[in-house]
Parts: sequence; structure tokens; C-alpha cells
Amino acid sequence: MHPKLRERAALVALLQQPRARWHEVALDVLDAESAIDVLEHRLGMQDTLFPEVQAVESAIEAAARQLAEWADAGIGVHAFFDRDYPAQLRDIHEMPPVLFTRGALHDDPRAIAVVGTRQATAQGLKIATVVASALARDGITVVSGLAKGIDTAAHQAALSEGGRTVAVIGTGINRAYPRENAELQETIARKGLLISQFWPDSPPTKQSFPMRNAVMSGYSAATVVVEAPARSGARIQARLALAHGRPVIMPRELLVNDWAREYAERPGVHIVHGVDEILRVTNDVIAELNTGPDALPEAPNLAWA
Repeated sequence: MHPKLRERAALVALLQQPRARWHEVALDVLDAESAIDVLEHRLGMQDTLFPEVQAVESAIEAAARQLAEWADAGIGVHAFFDRDYPAQLRDIHEMPPVLFTRGALHDDPRAIAVVGTRQATAQGLKIATVVASALARDGITVVSGLAKGIDTAAHQAALSEGGRTVAVIGTGINRAYPRENAELQETIARKGLLISQFWPDSPPTKQSFPMRNAVMSGYSAATVVVEAPARSGARIQARLALAHGRPVIMPRELLVNDWAREYAERPGVHIVHGVDEILRVTNDVIAELNTGPDALPEAPNLAWA
């Protein structure tokens, strides 16, 4: 088995261990510079009827078979130490140790999240459509969460313009949620990219959507919050984006909400009027990202690389 495949299989085996904390697994692998070494250590600490070496090899072989099954199903599996893992996600505390994808994974330095409430108003849907359409025409990748309402409008608008759109979903890659977006999800898989941080058959949970928002924020250079009540994933994403050092862009219409007026006073938040100003701010953000002093983190140099 190729060393890279063995490391990826060892990481999957680690994440499948009972009570595994994914963030801690990633830190341990970074510290040891080898997922295999961490797996050997963790299995060696467990009571087992088999010698440690046999237990490790069995775990790696089982995970490798699972990886092959996912590949046969058209699912991409990207460990955080792989060269094709999105570099911008290595910059956030919530970095998933592994990502599952369908579609075309490539660098997206010009990516802007367009998010909002599921219970969107007609005005909110109009703003989302106009913004996403303009971004797509400008060659900017539109990122959203494939939820009802604002997310759906943003994805559809980008596709209508022939632009690239990325959906970061809160379920496994084999699931469609909401069910009525199953066809849209398949279209994005063919023409753009689906990303999930969860095992492929995982159902939606209350915790999975805020986790999805963290990855969506990390993947994007900035977040445009179109419409969001106080309790919404879009507001959570605005908070996470600021924690990640990513700008937040909000139309003036959002200032009817107390939370938006509070956020408007924070550094990194841009209140804009009209699509032209949104485009100007997003292009300024992308230009600063591409020319700024802080380069995106490269893949860790593990012992086998």
C-alpha cells in the first residue's frame, strides 16, 4: 500500500475509534507527523486479544477498503495533510481532519459565501439572487449551505449565470437535506462542488449545521449575510467569520435587526448599499487576500511526504 494511502487510511481509522474527538486527532497527528504513529499509540493503550501490530494493520486495511468503496462511489476523500485539501481551511480552529467531496475540487481564492435565513422574504430572495448573479458574472465562486431560502436562491443564481458554486452541507455527502433540494444538490455536484465534513451517510443533526457554518466561513474569503433573524445559522456564520478573520458584508436592510446593528460596530464588518458596493467590497477583500503578507497554510510536512 502506498505510504500516502496508508496515512490516509490510518487517519480514517483514528476518526472511527469510539469517542474519538476529531480536533484532538488532528492535533495529535500534526504533533507526531504521522497518523500511523498515533494509531499505533492509541491501539496500544487499549485492551486487545491481538498483538498491537496486528490490530493496527487490521484497522488500516479496513479503512483502506472503506476508502476504496467511497472512491468507487465517486466520493473524494481529502485528509488535512493532503496537497489538495483546501488550504484556507487549515487556517481555522474548526478545521475538519477529513473532507468528503463530489465535483471539482480546486483552489477557490475568489470565493464568497452568500447566506441567510430559510424563512426568506421576497426582498431577501431578490437580494440573494442579484448578489450571487453579479458575483458569478464577475468570476467569483458563490459558496452557500444548500438550505431552503437564501442559500437555494444563491446557488441557483450562480448556476444560471454559468458560474461556479460550492455547497457546504450539514449532512453526509450521500444525503440530501432538505429533500426538495436533491436535484439541485446533484446539479452542483456535476457543475461545481459539494463539501461535507461528516461521514457520507450521516443524517442531519442539531449540531451539524453550526459545524457546517464554520467550514463554510473558513472556505470563503468573506461572508455576505443577506437576511438573518437573531437565531439563525447565518448569524452564527457571521460570528464565526469574524473569529476566523474573514470580513462580513451586510446590506443596509439587515440593520432592522438588533444583532446586525451591534455587529455593524465591529472591525471587519462592512455595511453596504446596493450590488455595486457589495462587488466593490468583495473585490477589495479578494485583492487584499491575494496580495497580503499572510500566505495560506501549506500542507503539513509529515514524515512520509
